[in-house]
Amino acid sequence: MSVSSCRATKEPVEVRPIGSIDYLEAWELQRSYVDARVDHGGQDTMLLLEHPSVYTAGKRTEPDDRPQDGTPVIDVDRGGKITWHGPGQLVGYPIIKLGDPIDVVHYVRRLEEALIKVCDQFGVHTGRVEGRSGVWVPADERGPERKIAAIGIRVQRGVTMHGFELNCNADLTAFDKIVPCGIRDAGVTSLSFELERDVTVAEALPLARDAVLAALDGELPVSDDRWLPRPEAPAAPGVTFALS
Repeated sequence: MSVSSCRATKEPVEVRPIGSIDYLEAWELQRSYVDARVDHGGQDTMLLLEHPSVYTAGKRTEPDDRPQDGTPVIDVDRGGKITWHGPGQLVGYPIIKLGDPIDVVHYVRRLEEALIKVCDQFGVHTGRVEGRSGVWVPADERGPERKIAAIGIRVQRGVTMHGFELNCNADLTAFDKIVPCGIRDAGVTSLSFELERDVTVAEALPLARDAVLAALDGELPVSDDRWLPRPEAPAAPGVTFALS
């Protein structure tokens, strides 16, 4: 259980809710913040936003994971495989200088813990799946094990970029064109689907903001008891980070 900050500084994180923004524009914005942070002139920042509908493919995406109808895909420098971003999905990009010793896996665990807490606050039971990243709803009478939040990051000279997405009231049919995160034996879900009511990004954003900040600073410890029980390890584990 971690009870300390994973950040290199105690200065507050600047949080920027910026609404809907084109993916490539946001990617360029991230890079500018990363460059400033690497050069010690910037501060830790978290961008919270939505994207217009877009497919992005991480470094481990296989050809069969992609849309087969010619739908455009943006290849990016994060870890993981292919995913979709679009309206109704809260996207968070923490640009954080990690403290030494850098533990990228544990950084991912902190993001998961934050999103698990958000789901708890909405009354949706979630957890982790051994060998996979992200936050998952257990299999039940409504469907198989299904991902409600995904994580894919890059760490460049000790500074994080890319981050997480939480499905609020997104149109999940967009995932039908791809194999989300390269995983074929599970589904995708949203807060709205699980709660059978409309949950907007605006409703989820302040909860996610507070939970992520608390997790990064160690005020929200990473728990060991939120692994979903399953009879065997998953067939397609997901790697969600890239290092440079």
